[in-house]
Formats: sequence, C-alpha cells, structure tokens
Amino acid sequence: MNEQMGREKTVIRTSIIGILANVFLAAFKAFVGLSANSIAIVMDAVNNLSDAASSVITIVGTKLAGKEPDKKHPFGYGRVEYLSAMLISGLVLYAGVTAFVESVKKIIYPDVPDYSAAALVIVAVAVVVKVLLGRYVKRVGERVNSDSLVNSGEDATLDSIISASTLAAAAVYLIFGVSLEAWLGAVIAAVIIKSGVGMLRETLSKLLGEPADVQLVRDIKRTVTDFPEVSGAYDLVLHDYGPDAHNGSIHIEVPDSLSASELDKLIRKISETVYRKHRVILTAVGVYSYNTTDPEAVAARERVRELALSEPGVLQMHGFYLDHTERTLRFDVVVSFDAEDRRAVWRAVREKAQAAYPDYQIQIAMDTDFNGLADS
Repeated sequence: MNEQMGREKTVIRTSIIGILANVFLAAFKAFVGLSANSIAIVMDAVNNLSDAASSVITIVGTKLAGKEPDKKHPFGYGRVEYLSAMLISGLVLYAGVTAFVESVKKIIYPDVPDYSAAALVIVAVAVVVKVLLGRYVKRVGERVNSDSLVNSGEDATLDSIISASTLAAAAVYLIFGVSLEAWLGAVIAAVIIKSGVGMLRETLSKLLGEPADVQLVRDIKRTVTDFPEVSGAYDLVLHDYGPDAHNGSIHIEVPDSLSASELDKLIRKISETVYRKHRVILTAVGVYSYNTTDPEAVAARERVRELALSEPGVLQMHGFYLDHTERTLRFDVVVSFDAEDRRAVWRAVREKAQAAYPDYQIQIAMDTDFNGLADS
C-alpha cells in the first residue's frame, strides 16, 4: 500500500511539473507565433497545450486507478491508467490533425513570416526546456511503470525536435528569403499524427492483453521451484489489472507421496512467498503429481516425452502420471502458436502415445504458451 501511494505521488508530482512547463511554453510560443505570423510556431504552441491536457488526464487517471477494490470492481481500478494513456494518444492525434489542416490552409493561402531576435531566442529556450522535460518525465515513467508518463515524456521529446525545426525554418527564411513555414507545419503535423497512432496502438495492445514480462515470469517460476517439494512450475498465467497489479495461477509438479495436509501447507507457503517477493496474487495453484515409486512409470514418462517432443510444434510435455489401477496415462503438451493446426498437433501426439501404450486410456490436455517461455 505504501509503495502504491508513493508511486501515485510521484506520478502526480511529475505531471504537475509537466503542466506548469507546458502552459508556460504554450503562452510564450502563441505570443511569438502570432507576432511573427508563424503558423509553425502557433501549431507548436497548440501542441504544448495538448501536452498540458495530457498531464491533467494522467493525474486524474492515476487518482482513479489508486482507488481501493470494491464490490463492483473486486480487482481494483488499475486499468484506468491504460484508458488515460489512450485519451492522451487521442489528444496527440487531434493536435496532429488540427495542425495538418491549418498548415494545408497556409500552403494554399501563404503568409509572410516576420521573425524577431526575441522570438527566436524564446523558441530556442523552449527547445532546451522540452528536451530536459521529456527526458525527466520519461525516466520517471519508466521507473514507476506509468505508460501515461512515458507517453508524455516521448511526446515532449518529439516537441523539442519540432521546435528545433521551426528554428531551422526561420534561419532558412532569414538567410535565403524562402518561407518553409506552411510546409514545415505539415511535416510537423504528420510526425505528431504518427506518434499518436503509435501510442494508441501500444495502449490498445495492453488493454487487449499481452504476455507478462519475461523476467517476472522467470523470477516467479524460480521462486516456486526453490521449494524442495516442487520439481517443476508450469502454466503460469498472469492477468494484468494495471501497472504492477497482477493476479495469476500456476501449476506445480510434486511427488504423489504428499498428503493433502502437506499439499495445503505447501500451496499456502508458495502463495505467500510469491506475493511477498513479486507482489503477484496467486489466485490458484494447481497440482500435477508424478510417480515416485514405480520404475515402469518413470520409464514411460521419458518415452512419452520423446514421442511428444518429436512432433513439430510441441514445445513442452509435463504433468505426466501413469495410473495402473485405472489404466490411464495422462499428461499435458504445450503447442506453439506457430503451428499451422494446433489441434492436429495435439491429435498426432495422442495417436503416438496410444500406439506406444495401446492398453491405456490416453488423457492429454493441450496447453498454451502464454509467456513465450515453454521452450526455453
């Protein structure tokens, strides 16, 4: 809880700094742009205002995301941050389209700019401020895992390039008498639109659901397999409910000699340890038992593993158990998303196992490689 509150304060403090800086820059750029009759500088000012609005959205989104879980939303409000990042992307797109329309108008009906030394100095200072602001906001966003701040930081860095380009256009006009204002405004607008589309695509991807962070997955599996009773950890599924807010489930492979009481104690210890070390809530810990006293079953396990992995598309075999009494042989296979027909791969493995053990009923579950680590 303290970590979450600290993160929230950091995001809000950084966003307030961004608001103040962008409002200050927008005011000066608007004054300079209107005085110099420069559409590029005016569009740059509009972009700064959109950045300030983005920071306001970040603050509101962070406050809403920090609400405690309740009956209506038992997993919390963390995903609100992704929605706020989407709104920021929409603002960036709107600013880009508006700038493009205005620039096209100026291309058709051009105006002659009138630069002054003071105007150019103000724009140059804006470039420096935006570079420093962009680096600061993005660095903080990466540290506290805030997509909204990262997007705002990247946008600020882009703004510094835009402001620098307006300086270059002014230099061309003052030296050669050629006005590139409107054309530069159109280029700036295209860059802004491209940036907005990229931000929107990334945020939508997270809302749809992406694989969990590879390092987090490895760390959790390592923590679980550090328990001496656990010989393997599989099928880790993590559900993202906002930055640094994960619920998940996992399967562990343990000896068939463990009692129900021992299993209960082990699962509780695993859940507590994973939450303490990784802040991930394991809502379920499934169990695979493996034969420990039957040499025939151990040999069958290795044979079936070879048969399964010989089929193209199979990344892993686990959860094997041979039951002589019930005459069943059960295991799971992880089939790659790259397989042309995952169900056909599953059937091929089943046929191979059935041919090798015709007197047994073959029970195979087809698993999914959620994290891209099954073959590593």
